[in-house]
Amino acid sequence: MNGASDWRKEIRTIPNILSIIRILLLPFYLYFMSKQSFYLAGSIIIFSGVTDFLDGFIARRFDQVTELGKVLDPIGDKLTQLVLIISMAWERPYIWLVLVLFIVKEAFMLIAGIVGLRKQIKLDGAKWYGKWATAVIYIGIILLLLFPNIPEGWVMVIFGLITYFLAQSFVLYALEYRKMLKRK
Repeated sequence: MNGASDWRKEIRTIPNILSIIRILLLPFYLYFMSKQSFYLAGSIIIFSGVTDFLDGFIARRFDQVTELGKVLDPIGDKLTQLVLIISMAWERPYIWLVLVLFIVKEAFMLIAGIVGLRKQIKLDGAKWYGKWATAVIYIGIILLLLFPNIPEGWVMVIFGLITYFLAQSFVLYALEYRKMLKRK
């Protein structure tokens, strides 16, 4: 089978379709955010979170893990997280600090991944701390969307938790890459 045939076959799996749907939902989320339809935007993110869980579950449970899915799922995750953080930063300027942390973490992950590939090492899937950071971002943003008039103190707590889990994920991934490179 050639590369084009593999790609066409892989894109038709349910997990990959779910990842594509998650990416395609982002413009609708942004549209509803721009109209300050926070409940609709929140509903889209809840649905997006469900598709994120289901694509991984279905892929593993029904042996539908594909090379395309190994690329699509993380792209969907990172794009969703980026859009969620940016959309909140427009409303609350101090959240730009969370955005900077997210970008630094993801830039590190990209560079470490490239270095790892050159040295023929790679992470074996997402780690628990990366999954926790993703879950906290989803839950935090959904809470802010469903409760738009939440007191500012609670907003700070939510973004404090997001910052903590992002920073924890960053540090633990950095340590993991360091350990992998030392072993090599």
